[in-house]
Amino acid sequence: MQIDQRSYTLGGLATFAEMVRVGVKTLALSAAVTPEEMDDLVEDAERIAQEEGVMLCRETDLIVTDLFPADVAEGKHVLLIYKGATLDHYLALKQKKSELVASGSYAGEARRGIARQFGELLSYPHTVIEELIDKNAGPAQHQE
Repeated sequence: MQIDQRSYTLGGLATFAEMVRVGVKTLALSAAVTPEEMDDLVEDAERIAQEEGVMLCRETDLIVTDLFPADVAEGKHVLLIYKGATLDHYLALKQKKSELVASGSYAGEARRGIARQFGELLSYPHTVIEELIDKNAGPAQHQE
C-alpha cells in the first residue's frame, strides 16, 4: 500500500502541531509544497491546528539562512506552526536579516547569528544548529 503525499504531509503537520502544543517545539514548519498543493492542504491544516490549539501562518517567502540549503523552499509555501508571540519573533528575525543584507553586513558572525536564532526558534539543540550551519554555509548563499 502506498501513502498519498497529501495525507503524508498532513500527518507530518499534525505531529508538529502536537509538538508545538505541548511545548517541545516553539516553532515548527510544514513540508515545503507548491502554492497549488498548499491551496489544497490549507483548509485541513487549519482544522488540525484548531484541534491542537496552535496557530498557522502561510509563509510564501521563508527566511533563508545557513540552517538549510538555500533552495529548500524556493518557489514553495510553508506553514509556520506556533503559539503565542512566536510569529512576532520569526518576523522580527526575518526583518533583522533583511536589514543586515541591505546594509551589506550579512556576513560572518552576523550571518551565523541569524541562522542560530532561527534554529533556536525551531527548538533545535545547539550542537545540531552548528552542524547544520557548517554543512550549509557558503559564501554565495543566502544573500537575499
